[in-house]
Amino acid sequence: MLKKFAYGASVAVLMMTAATAVHAQETTGAIRGTVLGDSGQPVANATVTVTHVPSGTRSVAVTGENGQYNARGLRVGGPYTVQVDAAGVSGTREVAAIGIGDATVADVYVSQGGTQLDEVVVIGTAGGVVQTAIGPNAVFTAEDLANAPAINRDIRDVIAIDPRVYVDEAFVDAVQCGGANPRFNSLTVDGVRLNDNFGLNSSGYPTERMPFSYDAIQQVAVELAPFDVEYGNFTACNINAVTKSGGNSLSGGFFYDYSDHELTGASLEGRSVDLGEFEETRWGINVGGPIIQDRLYFFAAYEKLDGVNFFDRSPAGGGGAEVQGLSMAQYNEILDIARTVYGFDPGGIPAPQPNEDEKLLIKLDWNISDQHRAAFTYNYNDGFNITESDRGSDEFEFSGHLYERGAELNAYVLQVFSDWTDNFSTEFRVAYSTLDNRQIPQGGLDVGEVQIRTLNDHDGDSVDSRATVYLGADDSRHSNVLSYETMSYKLGGSYIWGDHLFTFGYEREDLEIFNLFVQHSQGEFRFNSINDFRNGNASQVFYGNAASLDPNDAAASFAYGTNTLYAQDEWVFSNDLTLTFGLRYDWYDSNDEPALNANFVARNGFANTSNLDGKGLLQPRFGFRYDFADNLQFRGGFGLYSGGNPNVWLSNNYSNDGVTNIQVNRRNFNIFTNTTGQPLFDIPDSLVTAVTTGTPNVGVNALDPDFDLPSAWKFAIGATYWFDAPVLGEGVRLDLDLLHSETQDAAIIKDLTLAQIGTMVDGRPIYRSIDRSDPDCVNPTAAACSSRNFNNDFVLTNTDGGHQTVFSASLTQSYDWGLDWTLGYAFTQAEDVNPMTSSVAFSNYANVAVFDPNNPNVATSNYEIPHRITLQMNYEREIFGDYMTRFTLFGRANEGRPFGFAFSGDDGDIFGDIIDNRHLLYIPTGPSDPNVVFQPGFDQAAFFDFIDEYGLGEFAGSTMPRNAVQSGWWSKFDLRIEQELPGLMSGHRTAAFVVVENLGNLLNDEWGILREASFPQSQGVVDVDRNGAGQYVFQQFLQPAGQSRVTGASLWEVRVGLRYSF
Repeated sequence: MLKKFAYGASVAVLMMTAATAVHAQETTGAIRGTVLGDSGQPVANATVTVTHVPSGTRSVAVTGENGQYNARGLRVGGPYTVQVDAAGVSGTREVAAIGIGDATVADVYVSQGGTQLDEVVVIGTAGGVVQTAIGPNAVFTAEDLANAPAINRDIRDVIAIDPRVYVDEAFVDAVQCGGANPRFNSLTVDGVRLNDNFGLNSSGYPTERMPFSYDAIQQVAVELAPFDVEYGNFTACNINAVTKSGGNSLSGGFFYDYSDHELTGASLEGRSVDLGEFEETRWGINVGGPIIQDRLYFFAAYEKLDGVNFFDRSPAGGGGAEVQGLSMAQYNEILDIARTVYGFDPGGIPAPQPNEDEKLLIKLDWNISDQHRAAFTYNYNDGFNITESDRGSDEFEFSGHLYERGAELNAYVLQVFSDWTDNFSTEFRVAYSTLDNRQIPQGGLDVGEVQIRTLNDHDGDSVDSRATVYLGADDSRHSNVLSYETMSYKLGGSYIWGDHLFTFGYEREDLEIFNLFVQHSQGEFRFNSINDFRNGNASQVFYGNAASLDPNDAAASFAYGTNTLYAQDEWVFSNDLTLTFGLRYDWYDSNDEPALNANFVARNGFANTSNLDGKGLLQPRFGFRYDFADNLQFRGGFGLYSGGNPNVWLSNNYSNDGVTNIQVNRRNFNIFTNTTGQPLFDIPDSLVTAVTTGTPNVGVNALDPDFDLPSAWKFAIGATYWFDAPVLGEGVRLDLDLLHSETQDAAIIKDLTLAQIGTMVDGRPIYRSIDRSDPDCVNPTAAACSSRNFNNDFVLTNTDGGHQTVFSASLTQSYDWGLDWTLGYAFTQAEDVNPMTSSVAFSNYANVAVFDPNNPNVATSNYEIPHRITLQMNYEREIFGDYMTRFTLFGRANEGRPFGFAFSGDDGDIFGDIIDNRHLLYIPTGPSDPNVVFQPGFDQAAFFDFIDEYGLGEFAGSTMPRNAVQSGWWSKFDLRIEQELPGLMSGHRTAAFVVVENLGNLLNDEWGILREASFPQSQGVVDVDRNGAGQYVFQQFLQPAGQSRVTGASLWEVRVGLRYSF
């Protein structure tokens, strides 16, 4: 029994491997093996015909002197037959299915009269997870997707079964692989990138939802560290999907599902949650079949969603996820001022808003001959969400501040696979895609963004909480239009020479980007209190535009190309050991430079015109797979990976050159007396004049001329062991994997205007923002030195430091009476210098808590999930006649995200970098700490209670590290129940299904509650100043929100539906 399971699993080894640039991934599979005679000797010159049974597609190979064959470029899935014919002898073998990039081993014995061997069955884990060789990976089949309790019909619902993959339900379902930044993932479909090429979406998708139909997927693989040189554009993980194809028989299906407010939870922890009345419907159809039998096939899939976006944030006492620093009375006061003083309606507390999504995929497959085949795929997606701009636990947005976020995608892929000889094969691929992104403020663009600070004692303990209230149009949506075109090519080949399979090729991708992104073109007005708002006393006003006052003149348009050369040797050293050695080289070319800003050059001594032209990186790879025994297999390797860094970071340098896009601001003036127009509707005259006259001291974003391509070294070792256990039964599978990644040349943002002028008592630097072109600033502390009167000069540069270490273990078992299960665990430790959470340089610089803003330390990463446990259970049985009843349960539990605390108020002015709420909190040793002066009225008792509550005493006498506090555990279970029913014709099936998301919360409204510190995982708690001795002056303690409840992820939801298949 052990040998049966071990052999089945060993032939399921998937050669899915990774590289580092921006190109296509593996989309096919392979079957290889040895033809052996009666006495076990290799049979040379035997003809091997591999046939894909559903379509009749054939691949023919001839064995070499060692009796080996290797049929590549095969369709994913199956089943396949392997027919061998030699002089006077023959043999046959069946292969149930193959995976993406899979080299399934199928040895064939031949004899007089022919031999029929047992079927090669891919033995995976429950739910279809196949732990592939040469790196920690997982594969999911179309059956796995169909049976999963995927309430969103999204591959993210399924790949989260892997304990190393965390889907952040508190933040747009971003996929975190092994503790890495979600923006460093890559998504490929039929070999071509369909991830967010520009880098705006934390979800990683180019559109608002998965950009292709769920029913169109044949297989999807998650690859964290594979070692094949044909993969690229990620340092986190590659999510690689292959779509279905038509066959010789007509097949397909239809589905419809439904949910509404009565099928959704209405309370959490004993308190009512009012989402209003709504309904969501979703339907789709897919069909595939022959156009010409054995030659030409089609497949098409369409899906449509009419859904709803929910918003639960409310002022304290408003019944939603309460913003503690804003009372209902303050909310009503702000609303009244906006209407009566300024004459505009900002909306109200956000209510549910409708959204839509539509997908279409069409695929044609053509068997040109036994030696050549081609495939063409067209993919379309258009959809939108109504979304929040500022979703922190201490932030509240009026409904007019929300915005529509949508995109339209069109993608085309043509692939040609050719077997020119028995040993030489090629793949040619060309792909083209376009994306048009839209971001439209819900309240229109008449009024720019308004920010108002409030204080409120929400619980009567005499300790205030602070909030920021947002009205008008979000500052990043004032002038925001994005479109890009991508054209990619691939010409790759493989050559078999004895025990070696040589792979080589060239790839190129051309990316053309148009990005109109002018923040503050309608103005941004900040007020420190409600009274300041009433009286027009702005603490700051921001304005940005082209000198012509037409934002379109500030649009960035640029292009660059990425080239890749690769070569690899896969050496079957013995029947038990396979080795791979490879090199990949990526290099960039571009003729487009940002506009030269002479003032930037004068300030900093180098030009702001650098781009990626000429930059390259050589990445070596090595991997091995060793079958130590029938029931024990080892795998491992190492390699260098690059790619996945968002292009928006590069685009910032074109959009914010200080020449075409001029950003200015003023502090502390009254907007009623500083404009000739209508306050808030019009920009103060002095700011308009500063833009039109081209004020020289305008902040700039630039690329470091010495910038190196970010990359990561990955080292992996793993094992699979099959054993028998008294309780668990025979053939239990244990998988163990260790993955370690070392960051090299990570991208970070630095502010070139900062000069250190002093030090706090604990060593924290005190900066001053200066104009470095001023000769008096050779000594930045000099009284004559000009303080900066322009925005920051940000440079995108590199840093070393950071790593991720992931240990994972899983147990898998299946029983012939209908039950299978997988239990998984992952431990993750992740550190970085800057989590680079955002798309704008300022946000990436500002949204990280630091001790030294220009020299941040390595610290616990925002993306670390220390412990994660997953459980997948499937049970199926024919209870009613021959109609199957299926139950699928997916459970997960994990320790939450890390977070921390910082100073608040105007601490950016105190420490000199002008960025508030990001300077890590100094923890006093007690009331008599010599480094701290407590002002009269500072609530020391409440403050030290807070220190005890969060266990910060261990840092007493020093500054607490970033992300030193760990969020609590969260568990969630989803359930799918499906009952097959008769169809309209023989062979057809109808299925009624129910999907329950967060089953525990359905049973008890105190279960399944997700709490998480809101973005950016750092909360200001102490208003601070400094004195001449460098001591901290603690002015006011503010009660932090800590871990806030995430309503959407906590409420249960039920979807009911029908599925018809033929």
